[in-house]
Amino acid sequence: MHRTIFNTPGVNTLLRGFSRLFLRWTGWTVEGALPAHAHKAVLIAAPHTSNWDLPYTLMVAFCLDLQIYWMGKASIFAFPFGGVMRWLGGIAVDRSKNNNLVAASADAIRTADGPVQLIVPPEGTRGKVREWKTGFYFIAQQAQVPIVLAYMDYERKRSGLGPVFVPTGDVERDMQSIKTFYAGIKGRRPDKF
Repeated sequence: MHRTIFNTPGVNTLLRGFSRLFLRWTGWTVEGALPAHAHKAVLIAAPHTSNWDLPYTLMVAFCLDLQIYWMGKASIFAFPFGGVMRWLGGIAVDRSKNNNLVAASADAIRTADGPVQLIVPPEGTRGKVREWKTGFYFIAQQAQVPIVLAYMDYERKRSGLGPVFVPTGDVERDMQSIKTFYAGIKGRRPDKF
């Protein structure tokens, strides 16, 4: 995996301190911790309803000392912002192509030398959708890593890591269990979740 802001010496320490101060000052509470057995994991990013989710997610990741990578639509990686987006942990996804993203992501997690947490929004977009995409589930299953139920509740100003979920192979039942956890969590724009 490529170098990011989270493994850049000096910068990560400075931004960790800033993130803790900013979130505390604005009334946010960061909850949970990444268990040792989940140092390689897929994190669900839900609900994803606003562009503000990215900066808040980055700050929460600093507070929790995570090594995150996140998927974003390819258009935000265009010049002149592409390098910055990759440094922030971004991985461009071209939704117009069938490029076996699940297998490539699973392989990248499996072969990573150190801790890596891949954040995947199950909605696949900030807009309202009827069904969640299951890519995050199959990435975790193929990489043989757990799924961590991460959340950002704008109504209660709480964000963090919830339960660790190990895919059983029964996608329908597992998705129902995962969605139950998110039932009471409100995104920045609740009408889109």
